[in-house]
Amino acid sequence: MTVFSPVPAARPPAGLDRPQVTELRLSAFAGHRGTVLPFGPLTLITGPSGSGKTSALRAYEALARLSAGAELVDVFDDPAACVPERARADGQRRRGFRIGCTVEGPAGTIRLDLAVQAEPELRVVGERLTRGGLALLETALRDPGRRMVQAAWHTAGTAPVTRAPMPDDRLGTALVPLRVAGKTDGQRLVLAAAEQVVVALRSAFACDPRPSRMRAPVPAGLIGAGRLLSGCDNLAEVLWRTRAECAGRHALLVTAVREGCAGPVADVFAEEAEDGSVQAFVDRGDGVRTPLTRLGDGELRYLALALVLLTGPGVLAVDPVAEVPEAYQTLTVLADDLDRRLDARQVRALGELAARTCARGHIRLVGAVRDATGAADAAGASVVDLGRDGTT
Repeated sequence: MTVFSPVPAARPPAGLDRPQVTELRLSAFAGHRGTVLPFGPLTLITGPSGSGKTSALRAYEALARLSAGAELVDVFDDPAACVPERARADGQRRRGFRIGCTVEGPAGTIRLDLAVQAEPELRVVGERLTRGGLALLETALRDPGRRMVQAAWHTAGTAPVTRAPMPDDRLGTALVPLRVAGKTDGQRLVLAAAEQVVVALRSAFACDPRPSRMRAPVPAGLIGAGRLLSGCDNLAEVLWRTRAECAGRHALLVTAVREGCAGPVADVFAEEAEDGSVQAFVDRGDGVRTPLTRLGDGELRYLALALVLLTGPGVLAVDPVAEVPEAYQTLTVLADDLDRRLDARQVRALGELAARTCARGHIRLVGAVRDATGAADAAGASVVDLGRDGTT
């Protein structure tokens, strides 16, 4: 581990008081090799089928779940599929993949890089948390026969580094608060950097609305959580809650639905049936209430995505860092196939809504789209084109 003298915490770039993931690196992951994706407040990933749009979002989501403390086996259900197809095994038949990200925030520019062995068994083989040229945390697999990695973190006290074993099935950065005492300037820098990465990554919501499940009333037995699921199956229940709790945001949702759905829209609401289930409707303003069962797939996906952009951690089923105030967190919505079933008008309206929402700083959107033309017209939208070979 390279040793440097203590470095004072860097001042964050303007507007980056909230930790934000600004770059995803896919050094060797699925169909990607050496791919770097820059992220802004509103980022659209485009490219033809097979260019790696979905796998990029899966890598981001994997880092988010690992930062929340999940084990590798729960995050990568098919680790062999994450290994690049032409990757050769070494003498011990080992193959793996490498992913990483850059997080900007109060602690400066922090890089996290992770190497995972997928075969013959799933385990972490190396991890680096760095700021500039300073290695804050490094782990390495020293003894394949033991289920642990050797970790070393920056101390800058009487000893330049502290060494100790860590489990090989979790992200070491997420474990730093449990291991680092914070008694020296160096240790406090490690804690600040780890917290910045964890806060930025954990506040992610992978969203893929499924119209077939959104049409049915939410059964009484499933009511109670009040937090929107990834597939938006319980959309009616969440509409019931948000309409009662936040009139201002609900009015914005109605305006958005009016721009993206056919026919007049006076309101969007939900009500409880005699059996205790909850069903959602569009109020047409002339006494006609259209149940969601009658809406098209594109209308339902548009409605759900608009609701996601106008809400936040208290409404979406995410696990934000409880110790950090919401004002210092940014929710990142990950939307694969964002424009699926949407027409040009809906894509344009959703892009404009995303631009307005993301400009406030509390929500960021990373969406994979087949055609970025319509949504890319929104102010502040940045487009990452993977091309046919998966390179930017």
